[in-house]
Amino acid sequence: MKGFILAAGFGTRLWPLTEDRTKAAIPFLNRPLINYSVEYLASHGISDIIVNLHHQPESIRVALGDGSKLGVKIEYSLEDEILGTSGALDRVRESLLDDDFVVINGKIVTNIDLGEVIAEHRKQNAIATLVLKRNTALEHFSIVEIDDRDRITRFAGFPDAAFPQAAVAEATVYPGAVVARTDPAPLMFTGIQVLSPRIFEYIPRGCFSHSTIHVYPQTIAAGEALVGHVSAADWYEMSTVSRYLEAHLRLMEGGSVTAGQDCLIQPGASVEQSVLWDGVTVETGASVRIPANAVIERAVVVRRDIARQIERGRVVGENVIVPV
Repeated sequence: MKGFILAAGFGTRLWPLTEDRTKAAIPFLNRPLINYSVEYLASHGISDIIVNLHHQPESIRVALGDGSKLGVKIEYSLEDEILGTSGALDRVRESLLDDDFVVINGKIVTNIDLGEVIAEHRKQNAIATLVLKRNTALEHFSIVEIDDRDRITRFAGFPDAAFPQAAVAEATVYPGAVVARTDPAPLMFTGIQVLSPRIFEYIPRGCFSHSTIHVYPQTIAAGEALVGHVSAADWYEMSTVSRYLEAHLRLMEGGSVTAGQDCLIQPGASVEQSVLWDGVTVETGASVRIPANAVIERAVVVRRDIARQIERGRVVGENVIVPV
């Protein structure tokens, strides 16, 4: 079984952390984020992996190389124009026709039991099995509706602050589908999925396409078994700066600061609940300097010289400071 890691995105919501690297290459607990996806697949016996690239592709190549240091074999699929989550699969479809395969986002850290998902996928002879979780915090993730057989019936909109049961009741369910059940908290897609090669019958050739918009609705309408596997295991997704910081604060060990190599926190400086990348100097030094007596909270600080364009935030001395 092969694995495919989606790592081509721009990481717009992670800016300015993605100014000089793609989102899957940002450090998480002092290791490239995509390493966790590679090791997750390897821990379940998947060592033949394809990674798609687009934005800042060299940042992923530097992080992973050929995969040998992580005990896997990695091939790259470089997209001159971004192709979307299923368009990326179309580009390498000839490599994925022999067996079921796993697709995972390169921006997550999880301990979800992938073996259970694969077993369920094969038991149901599913065209695709998507791992779902309860969105108890009602974050900005699309609602996924399932029926009593755990078949996905619809990809809906985003939950509002009060999770609108009425909106679910008004949903148009595809003809022939069992009426979706409603639960106190909506389900969301984790970005982990097991796919049958049959999925390529529904993926258009040679163009941009997105799985939950252009492909999966077609499989539902055709009566295919599109299965939702609900998990309660740990799952952290780093698509925004806020989620990135909160995941660090939950998982960091030995204190409230994660510091990379060659960091200097001068005596008298106060740094708490913070993530410092390599070469960060607080108060004196070269890479990033935080002036004496400055108070910075809920913000990202990067060097001004790496920011080609200031999209938001403000410039303070040598730094760009962007609120989280």
